[in-house]
Amino acid sequence: MKRALIHRLAHGVLFAACALTLTACGQQESPQSNAAHAAFTPTPEQIAHGRYLVKAADCAACHTSQDGAPFAGGVKIASPYGAFYGSNITPDKEHGIGDWSADDFYRALHDGNARGKRLYPSMPYTSYRQLTRADSDAIYAYLMSVKPAPVANRAHDLRFPYSLRFGMTLWDMVFLKDALPDASAGQSAHWQRGRYLANALGHCAECHTPRNFAGQLVDAKPLSGAALGRVVAPDITPAGLAGRGWTAADLQTFFSVGIAPQGSAFGEMYPVVHLSTQYLTQDDVRALSVYLLGDTPPAPQPLAAVSADGAALAAGRSVYLAVCAGCHGLAGEGKPHVAVPMNGNSTLRQADAHNLLVAMLDGIDTQKFAGVENMQAMPAFSSTLSDDELAQLANYLRATWGGQAANVTASDVKALR
Repeated sequence: MKRALIHRLAHGVLFAACALTLTACGQQESPQSNAAHAAFTPTPEQIAHGRYLVKAADCAACHTSQDGAPFAGGVKIASPYGAFYGSNITPDKEHGIGDWSADDFYRALHDGNARGKRLYPSMPYTSYRQLTRADSDAIYAYLMSVKPAPVANRAHDLRFPYSLRFGMTLWDMVFLKDALPDASAGQSAHWQRGRYLANALGHCAECHTPRNFAGQLVDAKPLSGAALGRVVAPDITPAGLAGRGWTAADLQTFFSVGIAPQGSAFGEMYPVVHLSTQYLTQDDVRALSVYLLGDTPPAPQPLAAVSADGAALAAGRSVYLAVCAGCHGLAGEGKPHVAVPMNGNSTLRQADAHNLLVAMLDGIDTQKFAGVENMQAMPAFSSTLSDDELAQLANYLRATWGGQAANVTASDVKALR
């Protein structure tokens, strides 16, 4: 999800860069600290705790490239404004953070200041700012224990004016906050722990909260869903989740395994489960679910009855039987380890058909989940089905198993090709 986040931040970088150029042209970054490192002798328990926190914070998603050394960076994060690259956070002294102190590391997470160099919010310090100093030190302790990787960092390749990194100074002054608003209500110990997991470590808001003109999070709409480049991060407020049939138990299964009665993690959410949430303790998974739904969760909503044109649905069912039923079943029941059920599927129950259309056009890669759970790849239909056929299929799926209006048009499909 961090990769898609870049699309939403670039306008903020432009705003900050232009404004700061007008008001503080020539301002220099604070110099790199040359102070001697404070004594830091981590305990085995601290290192073990840091390892867990690194999983919870999903650090590997941006800092471990495919087939690369752990945390050696190099992950390309494409955006319309250029490419960002995850940095080397191993203890290599030349290319990584081997010369960083625990104080340096904390300032990077808390302030977005990497030893005098302003970070872009592609590294979500806007959420990590809420981490405790003890947890920051534990993460630092673990990272300093991994094998140093002498892998040079690749410079971001951004177009002007997005390349004006110093513009982030003004952005931070205006928009960086100590806490994020809550979408749910609660006071229980599980809710409080879940709040920390979601808002700080898991940085859920970075993808699921909409942003304003300068790329800042919209405080009035926490976790209400947001555009993420080609896909949409769904509404994960209590009302949004309940409206798609989610319960606390289903959320716990989803975060632990990646598959629930409402479907499986795919797209930008798949690596979140694959690299992060499946490693959480059951108590933390419960806490995360409690926070998202609140201490008094709303009842999951049943599928709404939908009236639709019979002939149009028949056309959509013909397409379904031809290309979908072999995996998803004649009645949408799905097949274990092959394809998820369609009946009550969370993506079908979204009011906006955007993610459904993207999945049908682009396909879904093979998904490997915890234990023996997996789902086979879903082929892309962009070259085999017409706009009309895909619209008919989407309307059949949404009206039959999603409780949504059959209002997808061929133009909607064409716009996403």
